[in-house]
Amino acid sequence: MYLNPEEEKMFNGEYGDTVRKSMEILVALGDIYEAEHLVDISSAQISGVSYKTIGDAGLEYLEDLATDKTAKAKVPSTLNPAGTDLDNWKKLGFSHTFVNNQNKIVDAYGSLGISKTCTCTPYLVGNVPRFKDHVAWSESSAVTYVNSVIGARTNREGGPGALAAAICGKTPMYAYHIEENRIATHLIELEDEISKIEYGALGYIVGNDVGDGVPYFILKNKKDNKPNNNDLKSLGAALASSGAVTLYHIEGETPEYKIADYKSVPNDKIYISKLDIKEIFEKLTTSSKNKADLVCLGCPHASIEEIEEIANLVKSKKIANDLWICTSINIKASADRMNYTKIIENAGGHLVCDTCMVVAPIEDLGYETIGVNSAKAANYIPSMCGLEVIYDEVKNLIKFK
Repeated sequence: MYLNPEEEKMFNGEYGDTVRKSMEILVALGDIYEAEHLVDISSAQISGVSYKTIGDAGLEYLEDLATDKTAKAKVPSTLNPAGTDLDNWKKLGFSHTFVNNQNKIVDAYGSLGISKTCTCTPYLVGNVPRFKDHVAWSESSAVTYVNSVIGARTNREGGPGALAAAICGKTPMYAYHIEENRIATHLIELEDEISKIEYGALGYIVGNDVGDGVPYFILKNKKDNKPNNNDLKSLGAALASSGAVTLYHIEGETPEYKIADYKSVPNDKIYISKLDIKEIFEKLTTSSKNKADLVCLGCPHASIEEIEEIANLVKSKKIANDLWICTSINIKASADRMNYTKIIENAGGHLVCDTCMVVAPIEDLGYETIGVNSAKAANYIPSMCGLEVIYDEVKNLIKFK
């Protein structure tokens, strides 16, 4: 792989050991994927943050990198969710030992110049690339969103690769960074109009069917029921969790649908009906109970509009389940000012920052059944947390006294 003179200096250690290690990772990735050169990036989003998922080995690796005080991220960079709410962990029941190790991980990233904002929706908190920007993002739902809804360009990076890209300001030029690789591989045609809650189930079906392909959707929705950004967030998260979808197109909706060239793949056409979608809700619900111990919303992290909807639902009522709404510290600040946080807390719920039900050790907090409105969460919780799931709409999940 070709390196320019500046990149050779980075590779040879002239800018310190952490930059050298990072460039070695990028060159190795470039060699594996037959990239001809590196490309400058405008931002990074880094996974491998929760102590639950990376453990002591990950912590040791990050602290070793952070000993090089000259190494700093060259581009704006944010973190994926951590394993706990970094501020209100005690109220939620997390252990001091877990939180201590979690804080060490986040602090190590901070020492490397990575923003300590922990969220899977960086595009809601200021990490917003421009159309056709090259970026290095790693969280699966964020990757599908930035590729598909914004039209920036990234591959689905691993945590170390995204961190290396942040430190060097570059990433290997291959796969979805190249326009001809962004065309559709499968045509998805819906037989019926779908509702907001059904975008996640739709994504789960298609992800299973297309694997790492690029689906092109033809929706049947009328003009007054077009998908909004929250719907596209849910769709992409499910596509990436049941399969390995990195990019999708929706006819008339996403910015690159005209270059998708779906007509070149007529043999890969998939029809989806309302019945198909209904079956996914039943498939992903593993519990026979009709009430969840904990209703956990915000996978991906909740937007201010989603928090407003929940506040309106629970206003002046008392919730019979425990309720967590996972979001970023930035969005919570907006919810605080809009009085949504107070409304939800008065009803018995919590706005939980920095973490989510997938990467937090909720299995250690005494819960057995988790209620979610996210196909991604419903898919991951049984394997990552060992708990039962109820997958349904928010209005059916939250029970009142």
